[in-house]
Amino acid sequence: MNSSRKRSIAISGIVALSLLAAACGSDDDTDSTSAPTVASTTSTTAGSDTTVSGSTGTTTEESMTTTEGSTDTTKGSTDTTEGGSTDATSKVDYAALQGSLIASGATFPKSFYDEAIANFAEVAPDLTIEYGGGGSGKGRSDLQEQVVDFAGTDGVVKPEDIAKFKGGEFVYVPTVLAPITLSYNLPGVDKLQLSPTTISDIFQLKITKWNDPAIAADNPDATLPATDIVVARRADGSGTTDNFSKFLNAAVGPDAGGDWALGSGSELEWPDGTQAGDGNSGVAQIVTSTEGAIGYVDLSDAKANNLTFAAVKNKAGKFVEPTLEATSEAAAHVTVKDDLTFFTGWADGDGSYPIAAQTWIIAYTKQADPAKAGAIRGFLTYLLTEGQDLAPTIDYAPLPDELRTKALANVAKIGA
Repeated sequence: MNSSRKRSIAISGIVALSLLAAACGSDDDTDSTSAPTVASTTSTTAGSDTTVSGSTGTTTEESMTTTEGSTDTTKGSTDTTEGGSTDATSKVDYAALQGSLIASGATFPKSFYDEAIANFAEVAPDLTIEYGGGGSGKGRSDLQEQVVDFAGTDGVVKPEDIAKFKGGEFVYVPTVLAPITLSYNLPGVDKLQLSPTTISDIFQLKITKWNDPAIAADNPDATLPATDIVVARRADGSGTTDNFSKFLNAAVGPDAGGDWALGSGSELEWPDGTQAGDGNSGVAQIVTSTEGAIGYVDLSDAKANNLTFAAVKNKAGKFVEPTLEATSEAAAHVTVKDDLTFFTGWADGDGSYPIAAQTWIIAYTKQADPAKAGAIRGFLTYLLTEGQDLAPTIDYAPLPDELRTKALANVAKIGA
């Protein structure tokens, strides 16, 4: 997961783009709602720590689809050819990019951004990029105040907060997908299955022992100890919390006839007795050091900390492991909104992992400095092309091609 990983990357061909200005947006604990200050696009086809380096698309429940069209976009984006095929990278001279970019936000994709920044430095040596963590809430707040050049977020901006962004209109650029694991520390129990109802009761402290009958019912073949359960959760405003709680709200919230009572959002009113950690790595550390602990952690951090994680019962009633393949299957069943916001959790599909999650970079469409605008476009184009090949090597799933097409269209809207 560090910059010493393999750097050779196959350059991806990208489908043609067609731009339309529109506006939508919404924050961490809401679904996207139309608003006049967030740019959207139409795309078409024929048929914590800091790392430093030196649509409207038509979609359905089953797949992300587009219709025919073409466009010529700015440098750092794409140029179409007959049939919708193009090479986006042919319009980006990475070596010519200069200056520095500063960003903060979500820790969920940080390992991917760290690796991409390190690799990008080899092709854009005169551009320095710093990505600090701090959580999705910090990223959105920093961009709102124009403290950073772009922000990472796993949750969307609340409609009432859109007007607070001092730089005006901004776009969502989805980057990668990944599962949120339920990682646990329970010696002697190497395999565990958990249903949404059981998870809800664990995180609300209604279940406090590992040999509780509800956990035993999910695991009829396991020998469970009478160890106390220690719940680990995020202390900071977190997109991972947002997506985890949205899963529980959808699966066993009041509207689903369940007893999950904490709602959804980047920050929740957790019951007394839970332990809080900063970032995904902070939650992972609590789980690692505490026998009986369980916490929600992105797959990359869970693997980095050698954690054991449970299979989770999905919408189809199947217990599914948190794999990239199961995350990609979930993504095949989502509905993408005009501003490119969507929710990957609790998706249809027998093989879908139910706590799959998405993440975005958000950036202002109007930049005061043309060179900085070009640098942002260049780096985001890299993330959506060559960078996608890095994703599986560090436990992230690349975007579906149709969604990458739409994301590149949003990147092309960033200018001076």
